[in-house]
This record gives sequence, C-alpha cells and structure tokens, in this order.
Amino acid sequence: MRNRLAQLRFFLPKLKVDALFVSDPVNIRYLTGHAAEDGWLLVTALKAFYITDFRYIAIVKQVFKNQAIDIVQFDRSLFESVIQAAIEEKVGILGFEENNLTYYQFSRLKSCVKKRLKLRALSGTVEALRVVKSPQEVSSIREAIRINLKGFEWIARFIRPGVTEKDIYYQLQNFIRVEGVDFSFPPIIASGPNSAYPHARITERKLCLAEPVLLDFGVEKNGYKSDLTRMFFLGKMPRSFEKRLSLIRNAQEEAYKVIRLGVPSQAVDAAARGFLERNGLAQYFGHSLGHGVGLQTHEMPRVSSKSGEILLENMIITIEPGVYFPGRYGVRLEEMVLVGSNGCEVISNPDF
Repeated sequence: MRNRLAQLRFFLPKLKVDALFVSDPVNIRYLTGHAAEDGWLLVTALKAFYITDFRYIAIVKQVFKNQAIDIVQFDRSLFESVIQAAIEEKVGILGFEENNLTYYQFSRLKSCVKKRLKLRALSGTVEALRVVKSPQEVSSIREAIRINLKGFEWIARFIRPGVTEKDIYYQLQNFIRVEGVDFSFPPIIASGPNSAYPHARITERKLCLAEPVLLDFGVEKNGYKSDLTRMFFLGKMPRSFEKRLSLIRNAQEEAYKVIRLGVPSQAVDAAARGFLERNGLAQYFGHSLGHGVGLQTHEMPRVSSKSGEILLENMIITIEPGVYFPGRYGVRLEEMVLVGSNGCEVISNPDF
C-alpha cells in the first residue's frame, strides 16, 4: 500500500496539485487496503490522512497501526477537517475527484475553503493507477475466476425445463454462500426471449425445451471481481443457433489475436466487430466489446469503438461479444483476459 501512495504522490506535480482529496471508497481501498466506511483520504507530498468519525475511529486505528497514515477524527464537519489538514500541510492547490462528489458535497467543500487554498477538479487519477494489476491482484482475480467457473459447472444440474429463472438464482445463492464469497454484481439469468435483453432482469419465467439460457455472473474474492457469461441450451440445438454461437466464439478469438501491450483498446473492439460485420451480425451487436475488471466489475480500460485507451501489460479485461434478436433470443459469451507484452492469456478458459 505504501508503494501505491508513493505512485500517487509521483503524479501530484504532473497534475499541478499539492495534494489529492480521495472520496471514492474503491479508490481509498486501493490506496490503503481498507474498505472505507464514512471515511475520506487526503494524500499530500509527504503524508496521508484518513479522516473519519467517532463510530469508526477505533477500528481504523487498529487497521492502520502499521501504516504511515495519520488518523483524523472529525466531530462536526468532514469537509472542514479535510481543508484544515490540507492547510496545516501548506497545500496551495487541492485536487478532488469530481466524479465522486455530489453537487451538495462540492458546495460544502467549497464553502470550507474560504480562499485559504484553491480547488482543482480531477478525474480518473487513482483509476489510472488501478488499471495495471500487481501479481497479488492477478492471483485474487484468478481465484475469483476459479470459483466462478466452478459455479457454472455446479448450477448446470439445475438448468432444466420447468424451473424458473428465480429458482436458478436461489440455487446460485446457495453455491455462493457455501463458497464463502459474494456476487460481484446482480446476476443475469435470462431464458428464451429474455436472453435478447443484454441486461435482463431475473423473472418467474419457466425454462422450456428448445431454448437457450444465458447466465452472466461473477464473484468477489479478497475484494477482487470476476465477470463471465455462459450459454446453455435445453434440448437439441438448432443449426441457426449453433452457427451464431460459433460465430460469437470466433469473434472472441479474432479479438484475442490483437490483444497485447501497446494496442489501442479500440482496435480490439474493431477486430471482433469487423468479424461479425463480415458475417452479417454486426447490426445485432449494440454494446461495447468489454471492460476492465478489478476492485470493480466495470473499470478502466473501456474496450469499445469510442475508447482512446492503450492496453498495458497486466491489464485484465473482458471480451464479451453478443448478438440479440428481440422476441427470440440472444447469444453472448464472456471471457476474462490478461494482457501480455506479446499477446494475451485467456485466464477464464484454460483450454484456449
């Protein structure tokens, strides 16, 4: 965690600020290793302050007892405590995470400044540090994926005609509880025509023969997430569906071919999308190809036609092409990929 704070401090002069006020709980967890509860972080060139109230002060002191983080208890105003700590550290320009403050919170922060320092809005500062995963982070994500894949195998026995989407969800909850993990996001369990909705909600609809079931879920291990999608089919698969499923898998493989250090993420999206276009399916593929995964299920980089981000070694991204036919069905597969210097590793598919 000390190295992460040092990384952030290295960028402060480049951002033209003397300190950064970190309000996003996920960013605070990344920088400190502690899941923030009603606590904010102030990082200056020399110090880091964790600011919280009476309810959490004892446990925070215990958590940070071996870390170079000063604990500040506020009584009346969290915002005033942040500004006061910054003033005492002779901060002239204070950066803040503009995407993570409400207008009300910003107004409160600004009212405490009173011309004692200047505020500078910043976006994506800590998120940019999070995109490249450490060996420990990769290990946690691999473990989440292992449990995720085990979950697909386990739940397959319950996917049969007559059960409802909610029945499958309740069984999946049992698996999660036994494994001692959490869902990383609300699962998507979509049967038949419901699978044509990319983010379908779980319903009481009963599964029927001769239709697909789309299952998209992930687990959280040590704070790190997985995110995978698999297709099941009840009964004999029609040739048209089988062909489209094969084309989606081939689109993934086209994306894998271009993934490596230094490649624009836009080019990865283009590889899969171009393949689907050549096979008459691009018009049914309306979302981005993928996204980064780590402490959040969706984080930088974006893998889309509009992204300007460049792939870096040890990023972890999803590759999830899908095609959707309203009133009939949808087909989507999702894998997780580790970016390497000369290629990629499909860490959710050991057979690839």
